[in-house]
Amino acid sequence: MVQRPATAEVMSMDLSPKKPSKAYGGDGGAYYDWSPADLPMLGAASIGGAKLCLAAGGLSLPSYSDSAKVAYVLQGKGTCGVVLPEATKEKVIPVKEGDALALPFGVVTWWHNAHAAAADLVVLFLGDTSKGHKSGQFTNFQLTGSTGIFTGFSTEFVGRAWDLPQDAAAKLVSTQPGSGIVKVKDGHKMPEPCEKDREGMVLNCLEAPLDVDIKGGGRVVVLNTGNLPLVKEVGLGADLVRIDAHSMCSPGFSCDSAYQVTYIVRGSGRVQVVGIDGTRVLETRAEGGCLFIVPRFFVVSKIADETGMEWFSIITTPNPIFSHLAGRTSVWKAISPEVLETSFSTSPEMEKLFRSKRLDSEIFFAPLTK
Repeated sequence: MVQRPATAEVMSMDLSPKKPSKAYGGDGGAYYDWSPADLPMLGAASIGGAKLCLAAGGLSLPSYSDSAKVAYVLQGKGTCGVVLPEATKEKVIPVKEGDALALPFGVVTWWHNAHAAAADLVVLFLGDTSKGHKSGQFTNFQLTGSTGIFTGFSTEFVGRAWDLPQDAAAKLVSTQPGSGIVKVKDGHKMPEPCEKDREGMVLNCLEAPLDVDIKGGGRVVVLNTGNLPLVKEVGLGADLVRIDAHSMCSPGFSCDSAYQVTYIVRGSGRVQVVGIDGTRVLETRAEGGCLFIVPRFFVVSKIADETGMEWFSIITTPNPIFSHLAGRTSVWKAISPEVLETSFSTSPEMEKLFRSKRLDSEIFFAPLTK
């Protein structure tokens, strides 16, 4: 059972958005991750975050993780190899910007960006580290490379396990210089991706039907067990939210004890988070490439800059439920007028004015027209 941080500890934590640091890389690309030392809420929420950037010809070597994750393709096109537990054949999945994949425990994956690619392949990983080795940070186990399992076993064990002569085993162990990411040699043929392998494995958030679409306000696609069944095994929900220039996302909170983990894909905007006793615990400007976490039951709201703002979030439950404090579905609309008058210590006229606003608006509010 995960031990939750004390209330005072959460209230005093630095919640400000952070960018990741480079963990390793080379000619083929780089792997970046967020550390609980820089973003303390990662450890408190037992959430990990990382980003893979593959240059043209780059290959992220086969590996598995100690955490269930959701992967989201931020940029480019490429190939993802997936071997599910107890599977006898890998899935070779073509991936592109906007694709979301649920990766349960025990899944072995590799990622490749073709030599002819016009752009880097960039993939975001967000997941639950509560069962991992380090709370708030992924631990990946490489199957090959200089840090892979082959280098840890003696040539005797490698030879016995894979029925190889000692000299072949020694050669196999000593010819793995790459660490996590390598560049595929020119002319080396890689597996052809199969469109059919996308079925049940991938949801493209830029092409999926919109769950919310507010003209001049914003749009939402929700990733859940209905449109991507593997989400249930991962235990996480996710969504892609895009709000237009100067639009506002209604103040709201997760009402099922979930953390909200948000990565700003592009654009920028202002963010406010209010916690216990009405204390504003965060007021900042978030921009593309940053990650931040909203504690359980805290209320968050965002207003986009003139560029608009797009973010991808995971929620630590597969079918999240949110409660909004403004808009047509606001809890205020359901509370009786007499209770509102007394709660706000105001007149019936002011209560009517308050209730009469945002009757048609959902969770996004377009900027006021002059």
